Amino acid sequence: MGDGTDASTQNVQDVLQQELVAVLDRLGVGLLALDGQKRIVWTNTASLALLSCSAEEIVGRDLQTLLHPDVRADGGARRRVAGPSSSTRTLSERDRLALLADTTAQLIYNIDVDESLRRVVDLLLPRIADWAVIDLITETDEVNRSLVVHAHSGGLKIREDLQGPMPPVPASSPMPLSKALRGVASTLAGPETYDVPPDSAVAVEQRKLFTATGIKTAALAPVKGPSEVLGAITLGRTAGEEPFTQADLDLLENIGRRIGIALENARHYQRQRQVAATMQRYLLPQLPRPAGVEMTARYLPSPDASHVGGDWYDAFPLPNGDTALVIGDVVGHDLEAAAGMAQLRNMLRAYTWAQDDPPHHTVERLDRAMGHITDVSMATLVLARLTIEPCGHRVLRWTNAGHPPPLLLDSTGRTRFLGDGRGILLGASADRSRPEARVHLPPGSTLLFYTDGLIESRGRPLDAGLKRLREAAADLRRRQLDDFVDELLVRSRPADNDDDVALLAIRIPPTP
Repeated sequence: MGDGTDASTQNVQDVLQQELVAVLDRLGVGLLALDGQKRIVWTNTASLALLSCSAEEIVGRDLQTLLHPDVRADGGARRRVAGPSSSTRTLSERDRLALLADTTAQLIYNIDVDESLRRVVDLLLPRIADWAVIDLITETDEVNRSLVVHAHSGGLKIREDLQGPMPPVPASSPMPLSKALRGVASTLAGPETYDVPPDSAVAVEQRKLFTATGIKTAALAPVKGPSEVLGAITLGRTAGEEPFTQADLDLLENIGRRIGIALENARHYQRQRQVAATMQRYLLPQLPRPAGVEMTARYLPSPDASHVGGDWYDAFPLPNGDTALVIGDVVGHDLEAAAGMAQLRNMLRAYTWAQDDPPHHTVERLDRAMGHITDVSMATLVLARLTIEPCGHRVLRWTNAGHPPPLLLDSTGRTRFLGDGRGILLGASADRSRPEARVHLPPGSTLLFYTDGLIESRGRPLDAGLKRLREAAADLRRRQLDDFVDELLVRSRPADNDDDVALLAIRIPPTP
């Protein structure tokens, strides 16, 4: 290993980019690459056809302003609807359509449901109401008053004192909130609606709400997804001379449906994530204990609940005494990616065990079969074999299918990315032959396999992530292997990366 690591890092980056651009340009789906300011820096042929534009027309433009001219680059919708005057809050048909479009944009561009709801309320207050209340039904059928917001002269204020658990929904109550929470009807209401003996605990809570807020006129509508009722939304005005109209109620029903779709999708993704996380946890292997080699691994799930990755590591002994080492990543972020990872992992294990072939032949066979007997469209991986030679030296043979290069660290702190043995990712061109490389692992060296979640960041170039990894590894070289990988994850994983991370490390003990 040498000290020319900057040059090797740059070479790795160049090769990665060239291969990636060639593959992505052949895909039949539109893809765009963005810089840290969300400006378009590259586009493939399919996206140009979809947008009916040339590359010169869109490269350099902000993505959201290109697709949604009425949405700001920071993700907030422009307030195209005028605020309320002292005498009326009547909206024109055009303004209603604009408000619905802005509401849809907020729900589409925000995965965080709580943040999406706050942004939707920000669109509604104070333009058409002074108060907004959102009651949600949990997945255990409990009702929670999730958000209460008041528009006053100083801006919007969340009233946490009015939020919290609500009583169960009555099965047959004719009161407005009860009907909305059952998905039965949207209703106009006022304090007089609840100026009667309450028929349920929900009615008692509503009377308290009207008293605490001073609402004189209200509109209530269900929050309904495609398959279930998820809650209700209430808008309130404190000026009795500005009652809500049927047109306002129709608008609120539309907004409630949009919120319902977003919320149901979010719950669906959360369920997917739980299933996939359980699947991945059971699929991660028990590591073997090769003689004279330390080995450890880590898997960190994505912090984003909507992202379920296809990252995996594997290590297992082979019949001839070698040890197989694998790091891989199935393209995608959903349950399908996790399932595809399981298929690919099991196929690779079977091929590697059954045939005493060099790694590049095994991966060639896997690539040819992948499209016929799995649901995986594309994936990256490194397959390596760790061999002990008769003289006692340990040798690594590997092939790389479009994956970030392994990092080799010697006992003095010198680092080297293993950029040899590199071929195109799986699924891009199954008829290509694959290269293979070989390296001697000296005593005291550490070898690190990892997935791109450890180095990629939306806010910095790839070579910066590789450099950061290399420097952190060198600095931590004297740590015990488990401490080494734990601290490496802390130092190297970008804060803005919402991808999974898989990591596999081996260390050759120093000569006594």
